[in-house]
Amino acid sequence: MSEASRVTVIVLDGCGAGVAPDAAEFGDLDGPHTLAHVWEAAGAIEAPNLAGVGFLASVAAAAKPGLEGFTVEFGRLKPLSKGGKDSVTGHWEMMGVVMERPFPTYPNGFPSDLLAAFDARIGRPTLGNKPASGTAIIAELGAKHMETGAPIVYTSADSVFQIACHEAVIPIETLYEFCEAAREVCREPNDVQRVIARPFVGDAKSGFQRTERRRDYPLPPPENLVDVVGDVLGIGVVPELFFHRGFRKLPRTQSNAQHAVALEEAWRSDARFIFANFEDFDMLYGHRNDPVGFRRCLEEFDVWLGQWLSAMGERDLLILTSDHGNDPTTASTDHSREYVPLCAVTRGSGTTDVGDVDGFAEVGRRVARHLEIEWQG
Repeated sequence: MSEASRVTVIVLDGCGAGVAPDAAEFGDLDGPHTLAHVWEAAGAIEAPNLAGVGFLASVAAAAKPGLEGFTVEFGRLKPLSKGGKDSVTGHWEMMGVVMERPFPTYPNGFPSDLLAAFDARIGRPTLGNKPASGTAIIAELGAKHMETGAPIVYTSADSVFQIACHEAVIPIETLYEFCEAAREVCREPNDVQRVIARPFVGDAKSGFQRTERRRDYPLPPPENLVDVVGDVLGIGVVPELFFHRGFRKLPRTQSNAQHAVALEEAWRSDARFIFANFEDFDMLYGHRNDPVGFRRCLEEFDVWLGQWLSAMGERDLLILTSDHGNDPTTASTDHSREYVPLCAVTRGSGTTDVGDVDGFAEVGRRVARHLEIEWQG
């Protein structure tokens, strides 16, 4: 462990902590509370370390926060950005970017002129063009895609332009080129927040499965704390969410297990700011309305967290939070507008409930303060 001050921010993607006051503006009318509803639907979450750092504090049945040998501050963060209820909006807000207007969404599919421009750019027609679950739409259109070679284009409740292609039909690099073309086409007023490559394999008889070679193409963010810090070590999707600006060039990890290995390697590096996203909660279980899998995923993460807590140095700050909710017990398979947990852990003693704090930028303020960087946030 380095003797210099270091901060590790870990985002447990999709782990909301209760319905936000403005949830109705984002279409969430059924009172989402991801963590509490997972507990209620799937049984007690056996995660003593997550409970100890306060990540489960919004769940009434969970154990009270507190860990021997550590100073624990915990609470909830209220989302302020109107950009959306997704990973880009959440991570940007942590680093000080609060969007005043929502990015465009497409509950009835993309405008015909936008699709025509995209089709012309890639030289072939497309399928789909509607909001859909990613697994559902490849089950519906995967066989036709394989027959025709036409990419499947779809969206969700978020501001996304998603392109699904079978890896045996469209080479992965070609799919990435399609996404780059979509990123160029999707300009104001159709400036979708994120273009996403969604490769898959399989067949209609045995079923189609998405692969781990997803890639995200967001809009470039305004200046933010990552730019101020520079040389940030990002794990998972985080560098992509910030257009790779300010991050070290490292191989992309694609699952919680891979992220855990990368995080342990990062702690052996000289990085002062490590920014990680663990997306399996959201991607594998929230979007598939699987509370039992969601609970198991939290319990698996808890084992890693125990190891990381034991390895923390005297000048380390560990922050656990989330970027949005994804309540797997609601009818929707989309993200939910929720408060998110805030847990700040250092070596020491004492437990403090900081309550509800306005804005995810509280994460960035704590990062800057610990690294002794002047930043308003």
